[in-house]
Amino acid sequence: MSELGLLFLKLGTIAFGGPAAHVAMMRDEVVTRRRWISDREFLDLVAATNLIPGPNSTELAIHIGYRRAGWPGLLVAGAAFILPATLIVGALAWAYVRYGATPEVRSLFYGVGPVVIAIVLHALLGMAKTAITSVWLGAIAVLSAVAVLLGVHELAVLAGAGLLALAHRSPGQARSAGAGFMTAMFLKPLAIDAGLSSIFAVFLKTGAVLFGSGYVLLAFLRADLVERLGWLTESQLVDAIAIGQFTPGPVFTTATFIGYLLGGAPGAAAATIGIFLPAFIYVAISAPFIARLRASKPLAAVLDGVTVASLALMAVVAMQLGRVSLVDLTTVVLALAACGLLLATRINSAWVIAIGAICGLLSQGLASRL
Repeated sequence: MSELGLLFLKLGTIAFGGPAAHVAMMRDEVVTRRRWISDREFLDLVAATNLIPGPNSTELAIHIGYRRAGWPGLLVAGAAFILPATLIVGALAWAYVRYGATPEVRSLFYGVGPVVIAIVLHALLGMAKTAITSVWLGAIAVLSAVAVLLGVHELAVLAGAGLLALAHRSPGQARSAGAGFMTAMFLKPLAIDAGLSSIFAVFLKTGAVLFGSGYVLLAFLRADLVERLGWLTESQLVDAIAIGQFTPGPVFTTATFIGYLLGGAPGAAAATIGIFLPAFIYVAISAPFIARLRASKPLAAVLDGVTVASLALMAVVAMQLGRVSLVDLTTVVLALAACGLLLATRINSAWVIAIGAICGLLSQGLASRL
């Protein structure tokens, strides 16, 4: 158990680069170095994380913990992987609240914002190549984007996309699931204040329904926290995204940062527990049935539809956040340069954000002198 905890504490501290990098690091540690499981077993666990909502790399850590040491291992591996990033992001959130209004810090985020948009678009392009494997799925992605722009609730869009994909493969099963889609269409957000229970509830809902990459988290956060509840501004959300990208571990620790902005250290704890709790529950439920989940054609069809709809949400949010971050020629050039760098190299996104921050400081310093 101690070896398991120490391994995932280490991974949570050094795992920069997003979910794909996290998966590669875990494979190297548990398959190649320690031989805890075979490559086939590892791929089965990766597939299982794609069939349930939540942060994939965190769920993979939880699965490995369960496979290695049962229920205690499930808790230890997941908590150890999340803890380092939570502490780092919490410290950065404290510094942001205390010093975020200073000219130097605002100049830093002036350069970071455009780079974040570039990182999101680059991730979107890479995932779209894998996810959109047919004209039908491409059409679902377009319809999902249009629905979001027309104001349809995100959960309804995801449910509808899953049913459309299922209908294409299994029409009878799609009809029997129609009631769920109609229910989702009428979901209404509650008008609530940012108390601890409310913060927990918002992030619990997000963690419970979010399929796809951690980048899709942005769509849900913007819809709930910026548009519906008014708890954050667009620029604060972009800053939160940047912190989640710059730090190691799960991108979902963006919730820690936002929770601190809304309610200090207790708010950070409430948001973090809320967004990660469903992952532990889903893995605990699904772990004994991995083989069946992987072989289920209806589940695979629904997953395809939900995945492309998630990408559509991500594209719409990137466009909306771009209006906040791309404010002049300098920021547009920064975004284009970051896109070119990401496409031409395999540079870690954390370094791209660091370069953007330096460019922001330099450009704003030059502007003030002129």
